[in-house]
Amino acid sequence: MSPITVPIGPQHPALKEPLLFKLEISGELIVGADLRIGYVHRGIERLCEKRSYVQNVHLFERVCGICSHVHTTTFCQAVEWLLGIELPRRAAYIRTLLCELERIHSHLLWLGVLAESIGFTTIFMYAWRDREIILDLMEELSGGRVSHAVNIIGGVRVDVDAEQLQMIQRHLDEFEGQMGIFLDLFERDRSFRLRTQGRGTLDYETACSLGIVGPTARASGVDVDMRRDAPYAAYPELDFRVVTAAAGDLWCRAHVRAQEVVESLRLCKAIIKELPDGSLRARAPRRVPEGEVVTRCEAPRGELVYYVLSDGSERPARVKVRTPTLPALLALQYLLPGRQRHRG
Repeated sequence: MSPITVPIGPQHPALKEPLLFKLEISGELIVGADLRIGYVHRGIERLCEKRSYVQNVHLFERVCGICSHVHTTTFCQAVEWLLGIELPRRAAYIRTLLCELERIHSHLLWLGVLAESIGFTTIFMYAWRDREIILDLMEELSGGRVSHAVNIIGGVRVDVDAEQLQMIQRHLDEFEGQMGIFLDLFERDRSFRLRTQGRGTLDYETACSLGIVGPTARASGVDVDMRRDAPYAAYPELDFRVVTAAAGDLWCRAHVRAQEVVESLRLCKAIIKELPDGSLRARAPRRVPEGEVVTRCEAPRGELVYYVLSDGSERPARVKVRTPTLPALLALQYLLPGRQRHRG
């Protein structure tokens, strides 16, 4: 039987963003897969060349609605390096707090979508219920659930007073109690394990060759985390565990994210306990000296890279963004062949 081509997307109920999969099917077996992306290209890198560095902070916050804060963190970090600015410690801690809250809500969103996709509505509802606690907390701190506008070049625009610290502690304690129930269900559910263990296995060598990053890579034994390996903001002063696994299957990818939520919760508690006094921002001139820089941060999905080239004006000559999602999408072309169309 000769293979037939089955298109899925770019608009499909199972896809959260427009993607086009062209699957080569022989009977019920996937024998080949091709992926087409770029349906939501907005030209952000080109747009930033027409705007000032200050205006671009708000532009890059709109690259991703799930991890908007880490994008501005990475961009501001690059510009601060070109300016030779040292970030105030209090500002660094507040930046880091929002980064970790963002990581928690991103991981819970991922776990919920996974559970719903394979038919476990209970885990989906628990994950998204607990995620609401974090979103409410981020809204209390910044005024926004999606775009937080916390970062500015040279520091942050929001402070945290004693009353807010108590509020954060209450929210985190509530979240910790809810997560205990969720993790117990997640770890012990036999059906969830059966539908994820041994599925979509990405081995260590393939993960390295494709440049896979973040929890997906760490689930395959790639022990890399920018918070530890290229520390920024307040991470050099904080102690945390980089969670890894070895099997590289869907279960390990879910397990790594669940355990990273626990680590991020612990980091948030440490940040509010050790939050230093001091200023929120350093003075930053509008005109940036000539030069170029590559800077990296650990976004919820992995290593986020920004390249910034300055020609000495108030506008960047070039900005290049490399998000962690790109190599993860490319890996699907290697993971899908050999799978059954209806099973696994």
